[in-house]
Amino acid sequence: METQIHVPVGSPVIRKISIFVDEHNVTEGAMKLIKELRPAWDTSHVKTKLFTDGTTNKLVGCYVEDSPEDVVLVRVYGNKTELIVDRDNELKSFQVLHANGCAPRLYCTFQNGICYEFMQGDALGTQDVRDPSLLRLIAKEMARIHAIHAHNGCIPKPNLWIKMRKYFSLVATEFTEEASNIRIQQEVPSKAVLEQEMVWMKEHLSTLGSPVVLCHNDLLCKNIIHNSKEGHVRFIDYEYSSYNYQAFDIGNHFNEFAGITELDYGLYPSREMQMDWLKVYLQAYKLFTNKTEEGSAQKS
Repeated sequence: METQIHVPVGSPVIRKISIFVDEHNVTEGAMKLIKELRPAWDTSHVKTKLFTDGTTNKLVGCYVEDSPEDVVLVRVYGNKTELIVDRDNELKSFQVLHANGCAPRLYCTFQNGICYEFMQGDALGTQDVRDPSLLRLIAKEMARIHAIHAHNGCIPKPNLWIKMRKYFSLVATEFTEEASNIRIQQEVPSKAVLEQEMVWMKEHLSTLGSPVVLCHNDLLCKNIIHNSKEGHVRFIDYEYSSYNYQAFDIGNHFNEFAGITELDYGLYPSREMQMDWLKVYLQAYKLFTNKTEEGSAQKS
């Protein structure tokens, strides 16, 4: 059993560009990358757009007016994010998802980030994910990803407990500001209590028999792009993608209905909405799983 994602045989080699981009001056570094990726573009005419929705990284889009549909995204990794994000695994997820039509093209990596294709559409909000038509599209797209085989014939192992243990090891117990120490002690359980909860969760949840599939693991609203012209949704940002329990990806998405900065658990999907979502998901998952198995049988 293993947690590693395997890139399909024949996948193109990822281009590596030896450029470091200053996170405080992303545009200047992005222009250096554009010279490599789009040599025909006149950099004096390149337009840029800074995206501000990211929580851990800096993201800028680069394009020229002659071809506004060809937007190159330059993403600079946030400081010390390598402590919580497996960058090699992220690249593998990117390649696997792209090979299956679920992700944009990955143009290159550079010293502290990646460049990739912009996906046309609009990022969703907490009200959008409740819309019946969008809800169906989201459920179908998650099912499509969950049906992907990227484990090279091995039995995939969930990455959940490994990740939780790693995150737990990074939790600070003391802060330089005394006010922070007092607030944390008052509002957050101690590490000992949290560890007991982790042990309890692993003991109980590991026995439920939830299938282990390729998961997105971070399906907040802004990571869902709706292309109204094409009539589909796609998921973006694969930093946390890995093999995990099928039920985790679904439950985590439901939890994201409440939002991020201003939590409102009154927005958590009702039982009726959950059942509608799951019905669409299970029908799509059965369909995609059968297609995957038929494709594997034909290759063999």
